Amino acid sequence: MLLSIIIVNFNTTEYTLETVASVFAECETDDFEVIVLDNASVDNSVQRIRDSFGEKIHLIQSETNLGFAAGNNLAVSHARGEYILLLNPDTVILNHAIDNVLRFARQYPDAGIWGGKTVFSDGSLNPFSCWQRQTLWSLFSQVTGFTSLFRGSSFFNPEGLGGWNRKGVREVDIVSGCFLLITHKLWDDLQGFDPDYFMYGEEADLCLRAKKKGAQPIVSSQATIVHHGGVSEKIPSDKLVRLIKAKMLLIHRHFSPYTVHIGTVLFACWPLSRYVAHGLLALAGRKSSTQACKVWGEVWKRRKEWWCY
Repeated sequence: MLLSIIIVNFNTTEYTLETVASVFAECETDDFEVIVLDNASVDNSVQRIRDSFGEKIHLIQSETNLGFAAGNNLAVSHARGEYILLLNPDTVILNHAIDNVLRFARQYPDAGIWGGKTVFSDGSLNPFSCWQRQTLWSLFSQVTGFTSLFRGSSFFNPEGLGGWNRKGVREVDIVSGCFLLITHKLWDDLQGFDPDYFMYGEEADLCLRAKKKGAQPIVSSQATIVHHGGVSEKIPSDKLVRLIKAKMLLIHRHFSPYTVHIGTVLFACWPLSRYVAHGLLALAGRKSSTQACKVWGEVWKRRKEWWCY
């Protein structure tokens, strides 16, 4: 089989149904399988997905929420394809994007990992289809607020590839797990995602480990999808705690021994700086910062959960 498409669902039934439907509507090739793993959803996902697609997909039901990394690992263990496509349940395939990314992979076979361009539902750019690795400079820019102030600057926003409109072809450090194509062989060589990453950071770790083996992740705007983003996360502080914890782990796993301590301390200042900044803005009368201050304050109070490496 040419391709195995992997979707991990967690209480996102409506989005997942739309995602799977778009796969079948937009794929020109019929040499693929769709594997959906449900992470112990409580919104009747399993029954509704089964009723909608029946034998057209392989549906796996987990009794516990394994998280994104381990959930994908379990789903891929059932895959038969030469290529593995990781696809978020809050995406919609546009203009034969899956066929396009497969053609792109054949054009750049040495890359090992391929991705595309993501947009929001209104067609505006969603820039989080790819990014660069963390560095001491990128962390400093984030903590000081330079990244937020100068998002369009590649100097102050190096992780976010500031200033690039995501058009064309470009080598990157990290391809987003929302739409990530990888050879089954490379996936097996890397032993899939590291399950230490429950949610967030797993694709960054995978891509950085792949680069150490000689791969060069690459993206093309010829493969474009809708990615809504964040639909399974309902509480902002919970999302931020998980994100920061994942980024802390990335620092420990991928920074040099000489910079890892500086990196963790520097990054730990980010939520504190956001808490203080929004607090000051709230006192100055900026209403939007009042809620943001509460969220960042909660994240800072929960620092024992993420500052633990």
